[in-house]
Amino acid sequence: MLHPMSSALIHQLPTAMRPREKLLSQGPAVLSNAELLAIVLRTGLPGCGVLQMAERLLRQFGGLAGLLRTSPEQLRGVKGLGGQAKRAELAAVLELSRRAMAEQLQVREAMNQPDLVQGYVQLHLAHRSHEVFGVLFLDAQHRLIRFAEMFRGTLTQTSVYPREVVQQALQWGASAVVLAHNHPSGAVQPSHADHLLTQTLRDALALVDIRVLDHVIVGPGQALSMAQQGWL
Repeated sequence: MLHPMSSALIHQLPTAMRPREKLLSQGPAVLSNAELLAIVLRTGLPGCGVLQMAERLLRQFGGLAGLLRTSPEQLRGVKGLGGQAKRAELAAVLELSRRAMAEQLQVREAMNQPDLVQGYVQLHLAHRSHEVFGVLFLDAQHRLIRFAEMFRGTLTQTSVYPREVVQQALQWGASAVVLAHNHPSGAVQPSHADHLLTQTLRDALALVDIRVLDHVIVGPGQALSMAQQGWL
């Protein structure tokens, strides 16, 4: 949704409507995504206010989730982000957001907060243009040790090797794992192959006393937990 004053330059807005002043007086929760992003960007382009630029950026990358998956190299090609300082500031904010979510999973039991787990996986995989299979390695208290992208494939399929998953789990001292992959098509319902893969990995990891707690499938704006569906 376009902000009603997005085409206006910041200095043309009433003081109370300027993003920075609005944040200081009312708190960050009342600001739109574009307004928060505009504070980070600080300046727009000739004929393009910073709010309008922020909204264009969100549309280009598919919202906040897509923007959080954007690399510094991708930002370099965005009009208005040609300067190294602005790109560095935005990249730093995006990385802080990713790390903040990871820290929450490191200090809490992952399976007690399935929405956070699904959001974390979406953040990393949902906007990929090809299939990626990853694993969240968890300790005995089901806290996140690390997340690893293990296999990459095509638009529709990825080859997954159970032996490598087991080796990585042992290397990181994991007691449990959450499997994760994306469907670039956007449909998150698991295929027959997804069910077979999940069972194969469960069997392989069970041999070394490592539990598969969930298999999360994500697409743009969607996520599905096989555990919540009763399939694990």
